[in-house]
Amino acid sequence: MKFKLNRFLEDDIENKDHPSDFEITNEYGVLILRLPFIKDEKVEVISYAFLIKENKVYIFDRNKKEFEYLGDFFDLHKFLDVRVDKILAKLNKFHMQIAKMEDGLYEENIDKSFANEWLKLKKELVLIERLMGHAIVAFERFLKYYKEKVDNFAFKDLEEHFQRAFRFAKNAIEKLDYLYEFFRAKQDEKMNKIMFVLTLLSGIFLPLTLVTGFFGMNTGGLPLVNDPEGTLKAVVIGIVLEVPIVVAVWKMMKN
Repeated sequence: MKFKLNRFLEDDIENKDHPSDFEITNEYGVLILRLPFIKDEKVEVISYAFLIKENKVYIFDRNKKEFEYLGDFFDLHKFLDVRVDKILAKLNKFHMQIAKMEDGLYEENIDKSFANEWLKLKKELVLIERLMGHAIVAFERFLKYYKEKVDNFAFKDLEEHFQRAFRFAKNAIEKLDYLYEFFRAKQDEKMNKIMFVLTLLSGIFLPLTLVTGFFGMNTGGLPLVNDPEGTLKAVVIGIVLEVPIVVAVWKMMKN
């Protein structure tokens, strides 16, 4: 179905990347909702454009590049309600996935793919939050204008679903950020332990390295060179020098 549209509005409608918006003219209203779309467990983006004229709702078909009759406001509600429910269901799965990641961190059972999983979740949740934030503003303007013509109870309930999806996404992002901070703290703790052990080993072998380096020099006048028991005495010297280091390390480990 063809309508004579404002040129700028027509460009907005045909632009699948145009953010959610609501515009009104003397003859019709245009509601654009760019929403998350759950397909094969992945979050994609679909832009829906609706034209409202004389209480009839038409939806824009991007393949045909023209509007098709959708129905009345009740049909619009039903169309959007199904899609928002799918978004809420996906967000619920996200929360369960985050809870599983959290349990793994608390139980010291950190999956090697934690960082990749975290990044994927963060990317999808930020996308949902951003899209739902814009959609809420456009939908509120739509409701404010058509409040005398729509079923307020049904559409207010739908508006609450929009807001709930936004809150769920935001809460999940905050939870993810907390988990990443906790994950980084665990990784830093593990790295500190490794560096501590390496430092201890370096300290322990430092006297031995000093002794072997000293007696290994190809210079004249080295002590114990002509002594039949020179090797034994060099070992004893190394052990004597090692004792204070071992004692210090033992005290550090004890504390």
